[in-house]
Amino acid sequence: MENSRVKNFPVSFFAVVMGLTGLAIAYTRLSFMGDFFVKIGYGITFLASVIFLMLLSTYLLKIVKYMPEVKKEFHHPVKSSFFPTISISMLLLSISYETINDHISLILWVFGTLLHFSFLIRIITYWINHEFKIEMINPAWFIPVVGTIIVPIQGVRFDYEISWFFFSIGIIFWITLFTIVFYRFIFHHPLPDRLYPTFFILIAPPAVGFISYTKIVGSIDTLGNLLFYFALFLSLVLVAMIKKFINLRFYISWWAYTFPLDAVTIAITLKYHLTASPFYYGLSLLSIIVTTIVIGIVSIKTLIAISKREICVEE
Repeated sequence: MENSRVKNFPVSFFAVVMGLTGLAIAYTRLSFMGDFFVKIGYGITFLASVIFLMLLSTYLLKIVKYMPEVKKEFHHPVKSSFFPTISISMLLLSISYETINDHISLILWVFGTLLHFSFLIRIITYWINHEFKIEMINPAWFIPVVGTIIVPIQGVRFDYEISWFFFSIGIIFWITLFTIVFYRFIFHHPLPDRLYPTFFILIAPPAVGFISYTKIVGSIDTLGNLLFYFALFLSLVLVAMIKKFINLRFYISWWAYTFPLDAVTIAITLKYHLTASPFYYGLSLLSIIVTTIVIGIVSIKTLIAISKREICVEE
């Protein structure tokens, strides 16, 4: 890769791995529809693994050669929230490898958890020690929070106390940030088009929260239903805004569509597993079709943008 492209390589590119790995997990959770879906999930897992290693190698090269650019990115009010996409990618790959190789799954979970906790502490202390204008706040600020809620999905296999620790952090911060972000939406200027796709990130905390909480307690209770139906409601709100999203020009931020759709699809599938409701069976199938189409379109748009050298350029 050319030096200028390495210099401008955005950390937000790791959202690609999140989107693909989430889709892989969604397919493996559709085993009740046939082994074919599981095999698709395994294939996407291997593809996501290769892309993760490529992106990680490139970003490590950027750290070595262009540390000032990395520091500038880390202190940016929007871009800094995308650094945890690296650790979240590891946590998601850990979930995806659970039925492929348990040792790889454990290693990815341990390193992903430690790295994510480091990012979380650093970002929260940065928020506390700096002054921000309300217009700087956007749904990308949820990304560090989402990662803490993902930890227990695999964490329950290793330690319940650690799982509760991370789940508690994520849920409390989600409620706090949701209040601030929603206030910003209503009473201040609309998000710029480049950040508009990040609206979909609103779905992720309650959807992942439902999956994580259900994994911890082993069944669906009142809190689980509250998280699930709120994620479903937010999904319907965004469907009602579909015209705005369709008319947006392509940005790398389009990958913000992908993981939240993965998360709500997995949540619906889990709801079917635990209720055996025909309604959720049909909704699971509809969700995986929509999510696959969206990720397919975003992937094609990304490849076209890469071929035209429209990505990794100076803003």
